[in-house]
Amino acid sequence: MTEPVLVALIGLIGSGAGTFGGILVSSRLTQYRLEQLEKKVEVHNKVIERVYRLEERTELQEEKIKVANHRIGDLEEAARV
Repeated sequence: MTEPVLVALIGLIGSGAGTFGGILVSSRLTQYRLEQLEKKVEVHNKVIERVYRLEERTELQEEKIKVANHRIGDLEEAARV
């Protein structure tokens, strides 16, 4: 083989290895970032579920307060009579 062909083949192998290495590193970084985003989404979803349960409890407590106030009003009316 002539010297220019050998240099070209070495350059081709080097370029291919560099490109392949870059693709692997980029893929790993992308995978890592996706995992971190999935963790954040999971935490967010847990917060949303907790807020939903708190809202349900709040509605129930407000209904109980309305019933209690109505009973108090009935008792006050009965006491006046």
